[in-house]
This record gives sequence, structure tokens and C-alpha cells, in this order.
Amino acid sequence: MQSRAQQLWSWLEGLRLRLGKVGQRLAELIEQPAARLAARRGELALAAAVTALFVIAGGLSPKVALFGLVAVVALAAWLPSEDSAAALRAGASASAAPDAQRLWRMVVDAVPEPAVALNAAARVVHANRLAEEQFGTRRHGGHIAAMSRDPGLLAAVEEALVSRQARAVELHGRVPVERRLLATLVPLEQSASQLRDAPALLITFRDLSEQDRLARMRADFVANASHELRTPLAYLKGSVETLQGSAKGDAAARESFLKTMGEQADRMSRLVDDLLSLSRVEMREYLAPVGEVDLSAVLAEVASTLEPLAKRAGVALSLSCPDGAATVRGDHDELAQVFQNLVQNAIKYGRDGGSVEVRLARESAGKPARYRVDVIDDGPGIAPQHLPRLTERFYRVNVAASREKGGTGLGLAIVKHILNRHRGELLIASTLGEGSTFSVVLPAAPG
Repeated sequence: MQSRAQQLWSWLEGLRLRLGKVGQRLAELIEQPAARLAARRGELALAAAVTALFVIAGGLSPKVALFGLVAVVALAAWLPSEDSAAALRAGASASAAPDAQRLWRMVVDAVPEPAVALNAAARVVHANRLAEEQFGTRRHGGHIAAMSRDPGLLAAVEEALVSRQARAVELHGRVPVERRLLATLVPLEQSASQLRDAPALLITFRDLSEQDRLARMRADFVANASHELRTPLAYLKGSVETLQGSAKGDAAARESFLKTMGEQADRMSRLVDDLLSLSRVEMREYLAPVGEVDLSAVLAEVASTLEPLAKRAGVALSLSCPDGAATVRGDHDELAQVFQNLVQNAIKYGRDGGSVEVRLARESAGKPARYRVDVIDDGPGIAPQHLPRLTERFYRVNVAASREKGGTGLGLAIVKHILNRHRGELLIASTLGEGSTFSVVLPAAPG
């Protein structure tokens, strides 16, 4: 019984609300025609007087006159007046203005570079998030000089606002770091918009610092590669000229020069091979390998290959791997090259008569599962200032020692790029007088 009463009450409440809406709509329908009639009472009085004149003086039928007068009143009630139409237009413009402002602000926010919109007085009316991050907090209403005091930019802003022509200017900053920016200024049309704080000029900033850094890296790479090739070529050329000249009949000198020529030719061959290897790895760096490799098998092959080199250097090489397969996604040859470079470096640059230990372990913490390979030597160690730069091309801690032992300065750069392709990491830790540890971390294969 109580449930039915509640249902009846809900139905009555809903009916009341619907009737209220209908009444409100009827009131609007009545109020609007009444307002229009009140606004046109002068015109209606004139129409009534003219109609009465036609009835009295012209013999117009009263019924026809009444019908015409009713039609005039109906038209006056339902057709909007000039004032009401103007009010509607003004209301539409007022509602459109915020929408237009919101639209162009959204466009500025969507620019993929730092962007700032200025009004005709060169004051900031909007700045996107990238511009705020680069130039500090937003300063709405402030002059562009509050954002950047670069004289070239300020002069370009004035010229663009006056001439209404696009401009481009370079900005150079040294605080907090050295940067080079290209500012592009594009005037915006304002004739179609009378908005308050309407944008008159859009400035976008493109950071050229990374482009300059890459250009310097390419130039340094070419210079270093040329230098590394020029040195053995100079040895070869000098040896050939000597053998063709003063040492032409000297057997002992010929043997010495031929040995030097062979060593320099081997050095050039290693350098060319490393350059080609680095180029191949860089071209495929974005393509993750799809095959599966057992790290235990790869490390066993590397240890077996380098065992003779370790014996000649008097270094004890040991390998420690867990039972079972340690499977990762990877390219067998590239991973073998990574560990061969690391173990070979440990043998060559470690302590004479020392030891090199290679350990493979599965990391217990963290997801996804990962394998870690540590290559540990007990050599002289590496000074801390050199550690961040070891993977740069042609960077050496000791240039003379590296060249003497056949290093090209590209081994760790190749290791870094191969590990980038395998979505792995290279970690380096070293203590002077105690040795170094080069660690490779690779994600385990799914499943």
C-alpha cells in the first residue's frame, strides 16, 4: 500500500513539473507577442485610424476592415521588430565572442613549438605551455620585452606590426645554457574580428641548439675519422718511400718497415670495420630484434674465442653462468660483438697478470624480468671524469695506450648503439686502483 502511494506521489510530482514547463512555455509565447505589440503600439494606432478612415469615407466593408486589422495585429505580434532583431544580433555576437577567443587560444595551444600571441600594442594576450616552460610564467597583458629582452626580437616585433609582413630573427642565449632560437613572426588579420585583446601577431620559437649539436658531432666525427686514417696512411707512405729510396737494398730495414706497414694496415682495417659496423647498427637502431638468444651460450662462445688472448696477456679469464637457458630477445652476432668488445677491453686495459671475471645473473627485483652480465677486471680503474664520455666516438682515456693496443675508439660507441637496439642498458662503475665493472642489462624474452 505504501509503495503504491509513493508511485502515485512520484507520478503527481512529475505531472506538476511537466505542467510547470508547459505553463512557462505558454507564458513565453504570450509575453513575447505582448512585448512586440507594446513596442509597435504607435504603428498599430496609425493602422487603426487609416482603417476607420477607409470605412467612413471610402465605403469599405466593416467586416473586411476588421479582418485586415486583425491580420495587421497578428503580424505585429509575431514578426520581430528592428530593436528586438538588433538585440538578438547583439546577443549572438556577445555569445560568439567568447567562443572565438576560446578557438584561437586553442589553436595557439596546439602549436607544437613555443608560441606567443601579441595584440597590436605588442602585449602578450596568450602563450602556450611550451612558451611558459621556456620563458617562465605567463605574463598576460605585459609587453613582449617582459618575456624576452633580445633587441633583435623587439625590433622585429615593431617592424612586423607596422609593415604587416612576416619576419624571422635568430636569438642567442647563454643563460642558463647556450641556446640558439629561430623566432618566426606572422601578422594576423584583424579586420574580420573586433574582439577585445584580439591577437595581431603570432610568434613561434624553434630551438636550433640540438641541430647545432648534431652538426658539431658530425664535423667532429669526420675530423676524427680522417685523423685516425691519416696517421697509418702517413706511416705506409713514409715506409714505401724509404724502401724505394735509401733502404732499397737494406734487408734488415726492409723487414722492419714491412712489419710496420702490416701493423698500420691492420689498424686501418680495424678502423674501417668498426666504422662500417657502427653505421650498420645506427641504421637499424630503431628496429628491435625479433629473434631469441641464449646469453649463456653467447658468453661461452666469447670466452672460448678470447681465451688465447687472455693467456698471452697472462690474464685469468673466468665465466660464471646460472643453470638453464637465459633467453633474451636479440641478434646473436650483435650481442656476441657487445661482449667480445667488453671482455677484450678488460683483458687489454686491465692489470698485467690480473683476472677478468664474467658473471651472468637474473635480476630478482623489478618487472619485466631482466638479465645482467658483469664484466669485472682488477686493473688500474678509470677516473670519474672520464666515465660519462666513454661511449662517445673516438673518446679515449689514454690515446697513446689505446693506439698501442690496437684500439679504434669506437668499441664502446658500437656497444651503446647495439644495446639501444636491444632496449638494454650499459652501466659503468670504476674505482682508481681497484678495477672496473662494465654491466649489460637486457630484458628477458617473454614467456
